[in-house]
Amino acid sequence: MSRKAISVEDAAKEWFKDPQFVVEYDAFEEEFAIAEALIRARGDADMTQEQVAAAMGTTQAVIARLESGRNMPSTRTLQRFAKATGSKLRISFEPGKPKSRSGH
Repeated sequence: MSRKAISVEDAAKEWFKDPQFVVEYDAFEEEFAIAEALIRARGDADMTQEQVAAAMGTTQAVIARLESGRNMPSTRTLQRFAKATGSKLRISFEPGKPKSRSGH
């Protein structure tokens, strides 16, 4: 049984055409930010999940879970992923959306 490969970018373009997906994505923006960064780093390195897993000494299933956005990886795991993909881990704090000031 053969599977047709689809790029992450092409898949995302299709997903974002669905308004419900956009609403759900926005609700989990922070959780998806790490997953998106992991997927982008792997794509920039032109590596498969299997190749990243081998470089990290783990399994493809672990990489798939990291890229799913369902779990928050440790900083150590992010550093290992960065090294495996030939990238550099940078963590930054950015201004958030202004909080409403109800009556204060």
